[in-house]
Amino acid sequence: MRLRSRSGAQGGSRLFVAYAAASLVPVALLGAVLVNGYRDDAIRQAEEQGRAQAVVIAEMAVAPALEDADLTAGLTTAQRDRLQSATDFAIFHGSVVRMRLRSFTGQVVFSDDGSTAGGVPVSDPAFTAAAVGSTDVAVVPDPERDPGEVIRVLEPVVPSASGRAIGVLELYLPYETIAAHLQRQMRVTYWRLGAGLVGLYLVLALISWSTTRSLRRYAARQEHEALHDALTGLPNRAAFRLRARAALDTAPRRGAVVLVDLNHFKEVNDTLGHHAGDELLRVVARRLVGALRPGDTVTRLGGDEFGVILPGLGREEVVALLAGARARLTEEIVLDGIPLTIEASFGVALYPEHGAGVEELLQSADAAMYQGKRGTVNIVVYAGGGVAHSTQWLVVQAELRHALERDELVLHYQPKIRLSDGEICGVEALVRWQHPVRGLLPPSEFLPAAEQSGLIEPLTAWVLNRALADQRDWLTAGRTWPVAVNVSARNLEVPGFAPFVAATVAAYGVPADMLMLEVTETALAGDAATATRTVIDLVGLGAGVAVDDFGVGYTSLSQLRNVPVSEIKIDQVFVRGITRNPQSEAIVRSVIELAHGLGCWVTAEGVESAEVRAWLEAAGCDAVQGTLLSAPLTWTDLIETTAPAGHALPAVPAGM
Repeated sequence: MRLRSRSGAQGGSRLFVAYAAASLVPVALLGAVLVNGYRDDAIRQAEEQGRAQAVVIAEMAVAPALEDADLTAGLTTAQRDRLQSATDFAIFHGSVVRMRLRSFTGQVVFSDDGSTAGGVPVSDPAFTAAAVGSTDVAVVPDPERDPGEVIRVLEPVVPSASGRAIGVLELYLPYETIAAHLQRQMRVTYWRLGAGLVGLYLVLALISWSTTRSLRRYAARQEHEALHDALTGLPNRAAFRLRARAALDTAPRRGAVVLVDLNHFKEVNDTLGHHAGDELLRVVARRLVGALRPGDTVTRLGGDEFGVILPGLGREEVVALLAGARARLTEEIVLDGIPLTIEASFGVALYPEHGAGVEELLQSADAAMYQGKRGTVNIVVYAGGGVAHSTQWLVVQAELRHALERDELVLHYQPKIRLSDGEICGVEALVRWQHPVRGLLPPSEFLPAAEQSGLIEPLTAWVLNRALADQRDWLTAGRTWPVAVNVSARNLEVPGFAPFVAATVAAYGVPADMLMLEVTETALAGDAATATRTVIDLVGLGAGVAVDDFGVGYTSLSQLRNVPVSEIKIDQVFVRGITRNPQSEAIVRSVIELAHGLGCWVTAEGVESAEVRAWLEAAGCDAVQGTLLSAPLTWTDLIETTAPAGHALPAVPAGM
């Protein structure tokens, strides 16, 4: 059931590496800044040490030896001897590498080696600064040793007696000892700094690892929640589509898309509570997963609907596998101390036989499942030809909703003729859609789309209201015809349908026994208990109930015994063939006898010839409908073609 790929983990690793690399850059920059700072501090320390040493030499040795000296005129012998004596010790012991005493014009008036050339040019800013009373200190290359460095100090000479500068003392102090000490100090500093930076980087790396791991986990949770159902833990509708597309793109290119819908789930929620319904869904999820193969996909699409993807299987293998899953589902479960049996309908669409795309397969599977919920077979493989394209249905549903709002629907009425006297004994209301673009549409163009949506309820309500309004008018005109209204299986399953019918009948002031509600066999077979209760309630109101299209559905004799129907209408498939097909003849004769045995009125549909009418009359059929007698008529045409007395239709010539 895992939907994550390795790309998620690889992405997390790449994120960590990028984060770690990004952390290394500021750490390295920080290290470089600190190292340069420490080195600059060490050099400044050496310069300050050189400055102090130069001040001591200038004030303690040079200045006392130059009392009353005028460097522009040179030094006297006595002054030179005193200066030589005062500086010999420092020069001899190496505390001074080189020394020059210079006038403000740059002339060397004294040097440790007796030379009178060389030194810092007068134009040098350092010399200029010393000439005006400032001390300049710098670490410079040693001109006599390469490589090598010395501390150069330019210090103004100020004899204590005069208190004013008389020249510039140019000193070169040894830097090797200071450099060696600096290197030792820097090595210690480097180690400490390196250890600190490595520790800092490790901390940052740990933080980045922890952060990226948290991000990966959060992303994984978000991905899981986006593709999984929170209640059952199964993949959700979005994941179902991804899995289905993947299955269609991989070999072997065969398999099945299955929709599973629980029967009576709403009753569990309503009677035991939502907590019991939630637990039931979790049990169904576990049982479905346990009953299928490890490579199969089980998803929860929403509500009590599940989706299954079975790759690599043919029709027989799919049905066999689902039969095992259904057997596993139907095992008893106890919820809140009440034993329950789970029933479910399976709609199967095979690929590529029933569609090349996910949406097409889902539509086919939904049509098959809907057929299963209305019949006695719980596992239905889509047979084709029974469902429109999903996009087309959405368009039809949207337009039909507007049609109800704009009153674009109309009713036609097909009379039922009593064979004993040829008079009208009732009319059946048949809805048509006066489409503003496509013209008058028969029910087959829009009723299937309405059945698959919530529109069937307002559509039935519209038909019932219009039929009762028309009936009130023709009762006023002297036509005492019961009106029959077709009722969907979904209407029978909606709580409160019988009270709604009672309120509508009362609103129009027509007798309840003048209303006949026609239900199909599949409507009675779909949710037998609910349908039976609704039919009993309707009959209790005084309305009649007829079983329409009898013979092609799934109604059992026990259901007819338990449901108080008053009329059975034989489907036209059998009626049209009775004069040519002995089997159809036997079926129709048996249905007539069965219905009369149950105390029901019998009407044959689809009568198109006088020969068929004569046969039905001889067989004891009570009433007939068909084009031989009358096509569906508008209310106006129906009133105009009948007379109040007798309510008979004009004779129809043979062959029409």
